[in-house]
Amino acid sequence: MIKLFYLNFILLLFCIPAEAQNTKLGKEVFELSNYISSKEFVSLKEKINDLSRTDSLYKEALRITNGKYSEALFALIFTTVPYNEVPIKIPLLPFIINYPLVSANDSLFNLKNENLPKNLFFDSPTDSFGDKDKLAHFFGAAFISYSSSLFDLGDLIGYFVEVFEQNFKVQSLIDRRDLRADELGNVFGKLLKKNKDILPSQVLLIKTFFYLRFNL
Repeated sequence: MIKLFYLNFILLLFCIPAEAQNTKLGKEVFELSNYISSKEFVSLKEKINDLSRTDSLYKEALRITNGKYSEALFALIFTTVPYNEVPIKIPLLPFIINYPLVSANDSLFNLKNENLPKNLFFDSPTDSFGDKDKLAHFFGAAFISYSSSLFDLGDLIGYFVEVFEQNFKVQSLIDRRDLRADELGNVFGKLLKKNKDILPSQVLLIKTFFYLRFNL
């Protein structure tokens, strides 16, 4: 338990961005947020489904990063997180801190959140939020899976995210559907190593069939 606490705490400190908005990552997140907020992306709702809109977002990330797959996936993590800060209660300490995440300015951030794809699974909630928060899980696991070369860290990072949320985030429990998004992202990252033409929708659609068929 103590070792897990220190591991989480060190990783938390490591992840806090310094002057993040002025970094390359900050600029990429801004450009992607601007794309999601654009009339072009909004108009896609009338032509294609949310899985295809996710593909469009992924392709735009590749364009912005000049075809650098790891960089594109990393930027997508922060772009698709629908929160710009997370309330975190650190174990053994009697206070809560608001952990800042890399994001666009408030007005663009809010507009981006309105336009994020939300119908990713067959059982996505039918409310206005849907599965918007699953995108960051998917791209986060994909980034780790694609970028890792010595070890297969895809499953590990998915588990870590869940343990991190359970131990640090206020009123958070391990979510089986979050783990599903982690697993699908892990699969996408592995396939991307072998086939650079693979798209997120292809993994989300095919794997979702198995969840539906076998009730996983």
